[in-house]
Amino acid sequence: MQSILELRHLKTLLALREAGNLLRAATLLNVTQSALSHQIKLLEDHHGVALFERKSTPIRFTPAGERLLQLADYVLPQVATTERDLARLAQGVAGQLRIAVECHTCFDWLMPAMDVFRQRWPEVELDIVSGFQADPVGLLYQHKADVAIVSDIDHAESVAYHPLFRFEIVALLAKDHALAQKDYLQAEDFATETLITYPVPDDMLDVVRQVLKPAGINAAARRTTELTVAMLQLVASKRGIATLPVWAAQNYLNRNYVVSKRITSEGLTGRLYAACQPELSEKAYLTDFVETIRQSSYLNLQSIELL
Repeated sequence: MQSILELRHLKTLLALREAGNLLRAATLLNVTQSALSHQIKLLEDHHGVALFERKSTPIRFTPAGERLLQLADYVLPQVATTERDLARLAQGVAGQLRIAVECHTCFDWLMPAMDVFRQRWPEVELDIVSGFQADPVGLLYQHKADVAIVSDIDHAESVAYHPLFRFEIVALLAKDHALAQKDYLQAEDFATETLITYPVPDDMLDVVRQVLKPAGINAAARRTTELTVAMLQLVASKRGIATLPVWAAQNYLNRNYVVSKRITSEGLTGRLYAACQPELSEKAYLTDFVETIRQSSYLNLQSIELL
């Protein structure tokens, strides 16, 4: 029998195992769910075996599927290593990525992604520019950073933007707060509340930029803290309300420490991008760094969508 097995089939099965279902695997591979299903069906029809149980949650592979996963675990790391070696030969092995961030919650997903990247590119020096950066893109021009993690695209800047992911931002309230009875919060609900935030300018807060400012509303007061745990303690003691990405507050929500509410009926969405100088975009290790962030975050953070 002539084999039709290709690397893309092995990558598909690996993505299925990591993501847990067809939809998330398709997102991870940047293909449609129907295209992914069709690819698997052709492989199953060719070999006359099912590769996984269709209605299992989480997904369960058949013995045939497990055998192909063994092959994927053996072959794909060697292929990836060889591809990186070829890139090193073509572009050189030296490199550094100094990362500047404008959001305090970025470290929740950035550090795990950096750990994965270090294993793939041990010769690329990774570092985080210390402290909160109000203008991380400016550090690119000053050659004080190589990558800036930003929440918006400025088309006036002559840098390259690499999309990462979008996520929902929710309001956090004390369990017995009067607003906790509402289905969602509107701009007017913030007018009489103290807004508890990280110490950042107003124009860097999505809730201010996207919700309050367009409605012509200011929070009654503003209180800041550097620490997420301190922020949630203030919220729990009814000192005000906060807004955070779902993943940043999830542990506190799981413990029923505070409650969350959507912001506006449609929800408040934040976005993140990796910005760099255009010439750095041509480096294989930068491309792999961006993809590592996307995949690692998608698999480990709740309620995000890849851009």
